[in-house]
Amino acid sequence: MSKTLKQTLDAVLNDAVNATPGVPGVVAIATDRNGDIYAGAAGKRMLGDAADMTVDSVFAIFSTTKAITAAAALQLVEEGKLDLDAPASTYVPEIGKLQVLEGFDAAGAPRLRAPKRAITTRMLLLHTAGFAYEFFNANYNRMVTEHGQQIVFSGTQASLHTPLIFDPGEQWEYGTGIDWVGQIIEKLTGKRLGAVMEERIFAPLGMTTTAFSMTKEMRAKLARLHQREADGSLTPVPDFELPPEPEVHMGGHGLYGTVSDYTKFIRMWLNDGAGPHGRVLKPETVAMAVKNGLGDMKIKAMPAILPAVTNPAEFFPGMPKSWSLPFMVNEEDAPTGRPAGALGWAGLANLYYWVDRRNGVGGFWATQILPFADPGSFGGYIAFETVVYDSIAGRKAA
Repeated sequence: MSKTLKQTLDAVLNDAVNATPGVPGVVAIATDRNGDIYAGAAGKRMLGDAADMTVDSVFAIFSTTKAITAAAALQLVEEGKLDLDAPASTYVPEIGKLQVLEGFDAAGAPRLRAPKRAITTRMLLLHTAGFAYEFFNANYNRMVTEHGQQIVFSGTQASLHTPLIFDPGEQWEYGTGIDWVGQIIEKLTGKRLGAVMEERIFAPLGMTTTAFSMTKEMRAKLARLHQREADGSLTPVPDFELPPEPEVHMGGHGLYGTVSDYTKFIRMWLNDGAGPHGRVLKPETVAMAVKNGLGDMKIKAMPAILPAVTNPAEFFPGMPKSWSLPFMVNEEDAPTGRPAGALGWAGLANLYYWVDRRNGVGGFWATQILPFADPGSFGGYIAFETVVYDSIAGRKAA
């Protein structure tokens, strides 16, 4: 790492903390195929507390969990145990009992019917199975507020049994389908999802501080959640934690971990599935998995149904974007320098990452702020990614 790159990126992190609106604390790491090329931290783990944010701080990583679950499913595809195009109910019969929500009758009761076709694991991975989140979908939010549907952050079996918002395969909507993928993995392996990840992904990649249930050492380094208020100020939410011993290991959002662990996972994708202590995926599986899986269908902007949880959210507005089995795919060059065909996604508390296999570079930006798509955090992330690409362009020019 050049001194100039470190100084410039350190300034990006410090600016994010000191700006208006600022972030309480941030960790950001950039990596190439060989290792981290930048690692930095700024601010505090929680406002009003003395503990500095450090590169080994622990975060609730929310939906950045999804790609790890997808990798575990792809391993089972390689082994011939999972057919992505077979009905998912082949593996978990409960999926076959879910119905489509057509709306609500005059009395407010949900109108439900059988789906036109079976859900497949491919649909679950691509977010075309019909699932949603209550903070992005008004009908699903109504099920939560009026009909007792448990939210997925409860970590319960009951929270998985949601209606479908549309017939499987007909639309793209971001939702809880990956939680069901986790259940399929558990049925096929006979182990809890966390144990599968530890054995088959974390160990070969050297990810030592990622888990569904935090150790005492992890909790001691935990960055706490903050709520962005209407006036732009931040309120710490020190008591927020996902269930420490969840009934279900939620493959869509449930992991805690460090940014340095996640960049090891990013490097696996940069290195065609290889890790420092063993292979996670075959090169041909990686090549298959990262392609657009939606055909001509595009992913769409996500509305703010619950403004305390999310702002309206879309990466690179106006640019067509598709979905591969684990990741969003930008189909045109992005203004940050990210090329067409690169991969990325995010986590609800304003965590963002990208994976650029063409240039062999990626990175992860972590804060703990709600609502999602926070201008202070997302703006800092875009600056971070842009500086990394500027440094690549500078090396190529030299």
